[in-house]
Amino acid sequence: MRKALRIYGEVLRLVRRLPKDTRPYYAKYARENFVNYRELDANDDTSPDELFHRAYNHSLWVLNKVYSVEESAANKLKEICSG
Repeated sequence: MRKALRIYGEVLRLVRRLPKDTRPYYAKYARENFVNYRELDANDDTSPDELFHRAYNHSLWVLNKVYSVEESAANKLKEICSG
């Protein structure tokens, strides 16, 4: 759970790098996704590490493709997700 909270906090820091008018949308999107996966079922095929990797990849996509923010901005998120 602690790792998930660190990842969520880092995603919100990355949201602050986006244009001001898009920040509320992406902050809400991130919150909804983290809340949806807050209680993982032990029988669920989706592992927490897979979800963390997905959060990192999606964050990169938004930063690079949509808003041209440097990928290096997500280095700390990558470190948390990989560790």
